[in-house]
Amino acid sequence: MGITSEEALVDAVKAARGPLAVRGGGTRGVPAAGDVLSVAGLNGITLYEPGSLTVVAQAGTPVAEIEAALAKENQRLAFEPMDHRGLLGTVGEPTIGGVMAANVSGPRRISVGAARDFLLGVRFVDGRGAVVKNGGRVMKNVTGYDLVKLMAGSYGTLGVLSEVSLKVLPRPETQATLVLHGLDDDAGIAALAQALGSPFEVTGAAHSPAAQKTTLRIEGFETSVAYRLGRLRELLATTGAEMDVQTTKASEDMWHQTRDVAAFQNQEGDIWRVSCKPSDGPKLAAGSGAQEWFYDWAGGLIWLRAAPGHDLRGALGSFVGHATLVRADVQTKARLGMFHPESTGVARLTAGLRAQFDPKSIFNAGLMERAA
Repeated sequence: MGITSEEALVDAVKAARGPLAVRGGGTRGVPAAGDVLSVAGLNGITLYEPGSLTVVAQAGTPVAEIEAALAKENQRLAFEPMDHRGLLGTVGEPTIGGVMAANVSGPRRISVGAARDFLLGVRFVDGRGAVVKNGGRVMKNVTGYDLVKLMAGSYGTLGVLSEVSLKVLPRPETQATLVLHGLDDDAGIAALAQALGSPFEVTGAAHSPAAQKTTLRIEGFETSVAYRLGRLRELLATTGAEMDVQTTKASEDMWHQTRDVAAFQNQEGDIWRVSCKPSDGPKLAAGSGAQEWFYDWAGGLIWLRAAPGHDLRGALGSFVGHATLVRADVQTKARLGMFHPESTGVARLTAGLRAQFDPKSIFNAGLMERAA
């Protein structure tokens, strides 16, 4: 069913007699069962104040629409959310509600934080059909819960977002990327760590073993970018790597490809996303049984392409972090589960939250659990 107002959303939830599969643009391939509840019709920017770096939009508003409005004021969504369509082969338009429900954060996360860090307030409808408001400029707080943070990354399992309030940031004057060639995984991750530990404000740090490229992004005023790039080259001269610089459009394109996992878009196999300690990245990737991988977030995020049906999570064993199955067939996702199993304590807290906000278990039922 398609929803075009918050009132209609309330009515639909109250009338539900079984599971509801919550959808925005439908671009992220979330395999939830039940009747489709589409909020794509909840569309439009309801408030934008460039001077206070704040935008409020209904959950079904396309990300592209928000980015276009911000660009007119030389502003942007600093967390550069990934567009999953190329990787998953989906259609439709990514929505801001979907971005926030999945906490979708791109390469700039290492410098500015995750999507949830820019979420000021939310409105959503819970499993009882009640409108809940938390955080933001004029939104009433609900005592006892930071629902802004809870909703970000909950994948619609606690409630259906109807409106979000966001902090935005100014767009920098320019950007450039320093590219180091020929480093192996250990040396590449070490170079990224060295750069991030410097005072030169790196906003992107990735390493591709297949391309043998280690990339570091600098953004800001043109004179500052040129100065910091020069200092960064001096700092990393000890790596012995050949270096070159990609500027403006070439740099932007490079990071769009990193953000959207372009290297795997036309490749067969399952796609996994592993979050881990950066120093653990090379060892985990080497022992994963994957066919190919690359690193973002200075090694703290690994994208891996594996043979269909491969239990990469099992191959990794116990580690500090989690492995998410992003792309696979329905049978594999049912067998392995999309999300990493929660620890006993976290699972108990999660169950308590769902009982509080979705007592009938109608929202994206079973999404977070592995099939028996």
